Amino acid sequence: MVRHSRQRDAVLANLCSRYDHPSAEDIYLSLKPEMPAISLATVYRNLAQLESDGKIIRIGSGGTARYDGNISPHYHLSCLQCSGVVDVFMDDDCGICEKAAKVFDGTIISHSVLFTGYCSECSKKRG
Repeated sequence: MVRHSRQRDAVLANLCSRYDHPSAEDIYLSLKPEMPAISLATVYRNLAQLESDGKIIRIGSGGTARYDGNISPHYHLSCLQCSGVVDVFMDDDCGICEKAAKVFDGTIISHSVLFTGYCSECSKKRG
């Protein structure tokens, strides 16, 4: 059993209040003023525990992991220009798990999709 932790609660609350898909360092810098004793290692440990508990999503993006407090089914787009990560909500998952299950000899329980392209701001700048 994992102990209750004030730092873990703070990491989760910080992440769930954001929509920018921050890195561990972003979360650390955001929490440091209110929790001067918190370390970057503590943030990483708590993010790993929260991910293991299914309370957050880890998004691989260009080598730097990003995190999302919204665990409802949705996808992400990693912007090739600004390196930002944005949510992509679709009405359904297009049956991707069912289609994959037909060609995979195993058990699929979930999936993760990361689109690459340009966010709306960068698309506007590109013309």
